[in-house]
Amino acid sequence: MIAPAIGRANLEVFADTLLALARRDHSIVVVTSDSRGSGKLVPFGEELPDQLVEMGIAEQNLVGVAAGLAMTGKKVFAVSPACFLTARSLEQIKNDIAYSDHPVKVIGISAGVSYGALGSTHHSIHDYAALRAINNIDIVAPADNFEAREAIRAALNHPRPLYIRYGKKPMLELHAPGARFEIGKAISIRDGSDLTFIATGEPTGRALLAAQALDAQGFSCGVISMHTVKPLDSAALLNAARHSRAIITVEEHSVHGGLGEACATVLLHQGISPPFKIVAIPDEYTVTGDQFEIFDHYGISADGLAETARELLSRR
Repeated sequence: MIAPAIGRANLEVFADTLLALARRDHSIVVVTSDSRGSGKLVPFGEELPDQLVEMGIAEQNLVGVAAGLAMTGKKVFAVSPACFLTARSLEQIKNDIAYSDHPVKVIGISAGVSYGALGSTHHSIHDYAALRAINNIDIVAPADNFEAREAIRAALNHPRPLYIRYGKKPMLELHAPGARFEIGKAISIRDGSDLTFIATGEPTGRALLAAQALDAQGFSCGVISMHTVKPLDSAALLNAARHSRAIITVEEHSVHGGLGEACATVLLHQGISPPFKIVAIPDEYTVTGDQFEIFDHYGISADGLAETARELLSRR
């Protein structure tokens, strides 16, 4: 078993990619809410001060200003901690961006449980659920540095409002050379006939490690990076369900309203019912710890996912 290489934090890749794009395209504007430091955007502000608007800790104003700039033809990236951006500013995202059809790129930084020890007030494990219920906004959660970079490149000319979330930890490199990224199209990382992990965002690396460990135990396990939570790549999901015996979804989000429930709905509507399990944050007061400690506690780890897979496969 060859362990994946460790890359950089997706958040750092996002910031570097956006700066490189903005050097060539002066219509790109970043709007932040006292978050240029946490968003790794200090170099952006120093090099391109006329392309960055600082709103202070005023996320609702941030979204309104971003929508106004988009109306003038600017390519706007609204950057703020995901926990505040998708809760405090939810009405503005809904009305000013999505319902008004302004193609702002809403960037949730330090997403999921990245803030770790700061606790539940700083976790964004509600964002998929909240935004999935709003018409006219797409949702992307990159799994590694390749997806983090390509998501921003794709976002630049994406014609619809878009939410992308990024975390702070160094990520495993998951994709082979030549991989292609397209919003709305899942990427198959490996095939498997016994079980397929359908994962989104940063837990995808844990799913790959689990699949590799299970392979050594005689199980054939696939991994799909479902980087786009909305619109969901139903074709990739259904193909996996037809060609493997069981499905496990994995996400850094509440068990309610996220990737798992989206996949379950598709399978139910199609009348396909393989053994199925959602691995996510349960509906309880979230434990305190850093991101990976929280993952481990809730079974979003290589060992935890492998154990869940073995249990699921034992049902038939």
